[in-house]
This record gives sequence, C-alpha cells and structure tokens, in this order.
Amino acid sequence: MSTQADDLKLMQKVAAGDEAGIDELYSRFAPLVFKASRQVLSSNAEAEDAVQEVYLRLWQTAERYDPRRAKLITWVMLLTRRHLIDRLRRKGARPDPAHLEEGAAPAGPPSASQNRLQKAESLSGLRERIKELPDLQRTVIERAYLQGFTLREVAVQLDAPLGTVKSALSRGLNRLRDRVRNDASTG
Repeated sequence: MSTQADDLKLMQKVAAGDEAGIDELYSRFAPLVFKASRQVLSSNAEAEDAVQEVYLRLWQTAERYDPRRAKLITWVMLLTRRHLIDRLRRKGARPDPAHLEEGAAPAGPPSASQNRLQKAESLSGLRERIKELPDLQRTVIERAYLQGFTLREVAVQLDAPLGTVKSALSRGLNRLRDRVRNDASTG
C-alpha cells in the first residue's frame, strides 16, 4: 500500500517524464480507468482510447497533484470522470446526419446521443441549483460529489466538525431533491 509521500514521489517522476514512473502509474490505475471508461462508453476500443487520453492528461498535469487535497486514486478517477464527461459532451454535441435533412423529424425513441445530451443538460441544471444553496451546503456537495473528496477530507479542509459536514450534505441534498420535484411538477 502506498503512502501520500510515495504517491507524491510517483507524480513527481511522472511530471519529469520518467518512464518507470509513468509505467508504475499506468499499471496501478489503468484497470480502474478502463473499467470506468467501459461503463460509460459503447465499446472496448473507445474505452481503450479514453484510457490513453486520460494518461496523457495525467502526464501533462502531474505537477499539479497535491496529496493534501486528495488521494492519488481520487485524483486519477476525478480526472477520468471529467474526461469521460467531456468526451460524452463532444459526442452529444455533434448533429445526427439523419436529422440534417430539412423538415426531417426524429422517429422512434431518442438515440443514445440524445439521451447523453439530455443528461448533460440535466447536469447543467443541477449545477445551477447547487449554486443557489447556502454556502456550506454548496461547498460540501461540490467537494464531495464534484471534486471526489470524502466527507472527512471536506471536514478537514473546512476546519469543521464531521457531523456538521454530514448535516450540511444531508440538508443540501434534501433541498436539491425538493427543487427537482418542484420543477418536475411545475414543468
């Protein structure tokens, strides 16, 4: 099991372009990155491409890794998640050639790209609702769900008791849930 100091040394090697460091990073996390990519993408080939792109990003941003902010696995998976979301957005933003003909209306159920685009739009709406929350609730939700920190890490970052952080998370999620329900019933 690696320590934070080991992880920092590894990322310093990666930042310096050390092949052994890059190989170690790849062997430690490539299976997890592939698994996450395969759950989101439609083929093994796409998932393999995503793994390579994520590792390129990891190499390019290795000097920014800070073990005080997140564990290495959290940082790698957060970068993976961001990359996959970006990839889906790019795919969803491309027009479907079948719908480019003048007057053509989509037939049948929505395509996978339309579903992904709807999810991206929902995520955008959710981010707007998160911004409306009180400061503590917003900060806890952003750090725990969007940045990948544990509640214990968030408590340390905010210099707040863990119970306070847990309560803020619970209240914030309840508020979000209520707002989504209200929007659905009025929309």
